[in-house]
Amino acid sequence: MDRGNLLLVHGAWHGSWCWDLLVPELESRGWTTSALDLPSTSGSPTAGVCEDADVVREAIAALSGPVTVLAHSYAGVPVGEGAQAADRLVYLAAHLLEPGESVVSPLGGPWYEPGTTLLDPPEPARDLLFADVPDERAAWAGSRLRPQSAKSFEDPVTAAAWRTVPTTAIVCADDMAFPQPFADRLRAYGAVELPGSHSPFLSRPAQLAELITAG
Repeated sequence: MDRGNLLLVHGAWHGSWCWDLLVPELESRGWTTSALDLPSTSGSPTAGVCEDADVVREAIAALSGPVTVLAHSYAGVPVGEGAQAADRLVYLAAHLLEPGESVVSPLGGPWYEPGTTLLDPPEPARDLLFADVPDERAAWAGSRLRPQSAKSFEDPVTAAAWRTVPTTAIVCADDMAFPQPFADRLRAYGAVELPGSHSPFLSRPAQLAELITAG
């Protein structure tokens, strides 16, 4: 069965590499997948939500046929800002922001020092991001994490595509990385719950692919 396009958008500190185990599971279920790399994880302190959202818009526009966008964690922000042309969104432990909000505003402000421009990956990454990922795979993923621009967490959004585009929300039951206020928003939105920690695309890709496909 041809299920159409599935555009994969990674979260903070990650890259398109994080989907390597999920892609074959999705393609075996009839999806045509593509993945992008966000500018805010390129090492540029000047790349923020606007630049990331532009990349999302361009990627959607380049695809023919129906487009589902899978947003993980921070990716919910540029996807909410720029994915109005998508046919469906999947928010995987992803930030639902209202227009005027930034990542840090519902949290009461930044958790990092004022004036920070690039944020190193959270530590210990093994516990926070990859708690239920097999050791070798977790080490591989941890070695590929890159600094994230603080600007991406501070830029307010101007749009909320999830309000107009049909959206499936997923929360991870044992997530130690995703802030509770955002997890509560997803649950209030009607999220389905997936066992495990913040990175099910590495710990349980087949189960995640099945959940995405089931809608």
